[in-house]
Amino acid sequence: MLKTLNTSSVFHILGYLILLIGIIQLLPLGISLLYKDSSSTGIIISIVLSILSGLLIIRFTKKESELSIRDGFLIVGLGWLFMALYGALPYFFSGSITSFTDSFFESMSGFTTTGASILTDIEAMPKGLLFWRAFTQWIGGMGIIVLSLAILPILGIGGMQLFKAEVPGPTADKLTPRVKNTAKILWIVYFGITFVEVVFLLFGGMDLFDAICHSFATMATGGFSTKNASIKAFDSSYIDIVITTFMFIAGANFALHYKFLIGKFNSYWKDFEFKTYLFISLGVTFIITFSNYLSGIFTSVFESLRYGIFQTISIGTTTGFVTSDYEQWTSLSQILILLIMFIGGSAGSTGGGMKVIRIIVVIKHSIIELKKMLHPNAVIPLKIGNRIIPKDVTYSIIGFFLLYISLFIFISIFMTILGLDLLTAAGASASCLGNIGPGLGNVGPTDNFAFIPDIGKWVLSISMMVGRLEIYTILVILTRGFWRNR
Repeated sequence: MLKTLNTSSVFHILGYLILLIGIIQLLPLGISLLYKDSSSTGIIISIVLSILSGLLIIRFTKKESELSIRDGFLIVGLGWLFMALYGALPYFFSGSITSFTDSFFESMSGFTTTGASILTDIEAMPKGLLFWRAFTQWIGGMGIIVLSLAILPILGIGGMQLFKAEVPGPTADKLTPRVKNTAKILWIVYFGITFVEVVFLLFGGMDLFDAICHSFATMATGGFSTKNASIKAFDSSYIDIVITTFMFIAGANFALHYKFLIGKFNSYWKDFEFKTYLFISLGVTFIITFSNYLSGIFTSVFESLRYGIFQTISIGTTTGFVTSDYEQWTSLSQILILLIMFIGGSAGSTGGGMKVIRIIVVIKHSIIELKKMLHPNAVIPLKIGNRIIPKDVTYSIIGFFLLYISLFIFISIFMTILGLDLLTAAGASASCLGNIGPGLGNVGPTDNFAFIPDIGKWVLSISMMVGRLEIYTILVILTRGFWRNR
C-alpha cells in the first residue's frame, strides 16, 4: 500500500533547501565585492528573496512524519527545479542576463553540471557571476540533496529515500550504515580532490580565481569556463594534462576514491566498471589520435594525442571543456565523440550520460540472448566481474536504456519542429539529456545555445534535469499512480 504524500513535510524540507541556496549565494557576493564588479546589487536581491522564501515556507509548514520513497522523489524533483529557479536570480537581477528564460537555462545548466551556455561573451561577465556559474556546478556535481544530508540534521529521518533518488547510477551504495555519514564522506573526498586540483593549476600559471572556477567545473564534470575559448585559451600542455587527469578522476566512482584513500589500493582494479571505463577512454583516445594524425589534421603524434585525449576524456566524462574543435576532425573521430556522449562516466561519479555499467549490462544481456537462441534451455546468469546481476536490475537497466534513447529521439524531433537542422537538434538533445555541454552542429564546441527559441530552452532545461536525475526520478513523478493514494 502506498503511503499518502506528506506534502507538508516535503515543502518544509524544500524550504530549507531554498534557504540554503540563499545562504551559499553569500560566496559569489563576497567575490563580487572583492572585485568591485557590477553584480553585487543583483546578488543581494537574490539572497534576500531566497532566504525570505525559504523562511516563509519553513514557518507555514512542518515536518510531520517519516519520509516515504514517494516523498523522497518529490523532494528531489522539486528541489532541483527550485534551486534552478532561485539560482537564476543573480543572473537576472544583476542585469547580466536580461531574459529570465536565459537565466534559468544558465542556472539549470550549472546545477545539473551540463555546461551548455547561452552566453556569447563569457569574459564580459562580472567575476561574482562567473564564480556563481562554477560554484553551482560544484555543488550540483555531488548533489544539493547529498549536501543537505551532510549538514542538515533535519533530513536525518528518511534520508535514504532522498539519497536513492539523488545519487547518479543504477545503485546508491552506502559506504557507512548511516546515510548522513556517507554524505559527509563523499563531500570530504570531493572537496579534498578539488583542493588538490586547485594547487596543481596554480603551479601551471593560472591565477587563483581561474584555478578555483576550473577546479569546481572539472570535479563536477560541468565544463563552465571563465574564458570564451574554454581551456584552449590557456594554451598550456601542463594545464591540459592536469585537467584531463582530474576529469578522469571525476568520471570514476567516488566510492572507489574513498576506498583507495583508506588503504584499499586495489579497489580500482577489482572493479569491472572502472576497468571498462579505462579501456573505453584509452581505446577511443588511441583511435582518435591516429585517425587525426594520419589525416594530417595535426602535424605530430604528440599534438594529436594532446588534443585527442583531452577531448575524449572531456566528452566521455560529460565535462565539456574544449581545447580543439572536434567538428573539424575526421568523420571517424566525430562518430566516436558522439558515441561516448551517450556512454558517459561511471555510476557513482559526477559524470552524466547513461553510465558505463548500464552499457556493460545491455551488451552482456544481448550476448546472453544470442547464446540462448542456440541453447534455449541454458541458464546463463549475467555476471559483472564475480557478481551476478539480478534479473530485476537487468530489466530496470534495459528499461532505462530504451527510455533514454526514446527521450533523445523525442527531444530531437521537437527541436527540429522549432526550426533547428537535424544535426543541431540531435546535438542539442544529446548534450542536454546527457549533461555534456557542447554538442554538434550549431551547438558545437565553438558555439552556444543563445539562438534557440525560448520554448526550446525550457525543454532543454528540463531535459538537463531529467538526465541529471537519471530519468526515472522525474518520470515517476509524472505518472498517475504517483499521485494516487491507496
